[in-house]
Amino acid sequence: MGDRIRVEVDGVTHELTREQATELRGQIDDALTSRREFLHTAGEYRDDGAYVVSRRGADSAGNSKVFESFEQVRRLYERLPTEFTADAVSRSGITGSRRHMLVRHYAEHPAFDCTITRRSPLTVVKTTADGTGDEATAD
Repeated sequence: MGDRIRVEVDGVTHELTREQATELRGQIDDALTSRREFLHTAGEYRDDGAYVVSRRGADSAGNSKVFESFEQVRRLYERLPTEFTADAVSRSGITGSRRHMLVRHYAEHPAFDCTITRRSPLTVVKTTADGTGDEATAD
């Protein structure tokens, strides 16, 4: 409508200028395709919907695992036992050092309520009954 854009969110209509709409679009793009770094790992939401777990600071494919979505990472976590190691992760077909990287990512990412309890072998224990953190969605 002229120089204003109407956007509906949760049933509420907001009118924005073209400049505000462009800024909002950029912020949404950034939120959908973002990279978050933790102590040892990083998680990246790609524009194709994929979620990539990688070693922080690493740039080779051997140091990353691509999942179709963050939901796939969550489903794998939910299938893991209350206490798990890299061996439990390998049963899903993830091999090599990527197993340990994923175990660390679960312990570092706030969407998963678990903690590392042993370093050798690397062992994680879920700290709530369902193993999920307080966040409704992942960052």
